[in-house]
Amino acid sequence: MTSPQPPAEPAYADRVFRSPFGIAGGVLLLGLAAWFCGDAIVRGEGRTPWVALAALVLLVPLVVAFTLRPAVYANEDRLRIRNPFRSITLPWAAVADVRAGYSSEALTRDGTKYQLWAIPVSLRQRKRAARRQTRAAQDDPHGRTSVHADVNDASRLAPADQTVADLRDLAERYASRPGAQGEPRIRWAYEIIAPAAAGLLLLVILLATG
Repeated sequence: MTSPQPPAEPAYADRVFRSPFGIAGGVLLLGLAAWFCGDAIVRGEGRTPWVALAALVLLVPLVVAFTLRPAVYANEDRLRIRNPFRSITLPWAAVADVRAGYSSEALTRDGTKYQLWAIPVSLRQRKRAARRQTRAAQDDPHGRTSVHADVNDASRLAPADQTVADLRDLAERYASRPGAQGEPRIRWAYEIIAPAAAGLLLLVILLATG
């Protein structure tokens, strides 16, 4: 008679971090590129439609790469960073720190830094958060803050700093999990690089032979 198997640990969906402003900007830029290049393709004469097509093939992957593609995925086992031209998978045991200075970045135990494009740092938001903390610390004439004005409250951090703090907490909490062991893995985004390179090559040929 076989002994009952221990229940498997529940699998949790990834937490996803993206920049809403980047997505909105990317949609706007794609719309403008389709409008201008599409008009040139339909109405242009001579080589103009081909130049416009080559420009569109070049621009669309680059816009997607820098606006829509960046994302950060985190679960109990690993941190996956999707940057414009690379995807980096970092098991939590390989992550030494997650921090935000002028940009957000993950630091591995061998000293390698990976920028988190999906979590842009806003110095204006950080200054605004610092002013909120200063006002909270001064809300009591005796230097005591009220329960609702805790300077360590997450609502008083800039959004990027709060996200980085959440990721750092995940790294510290799950680094010892069996599934969180391993080495960093990097994959180049050939689905972005290949069409952009093709568009650039076609555009150069058309302009050089025009």
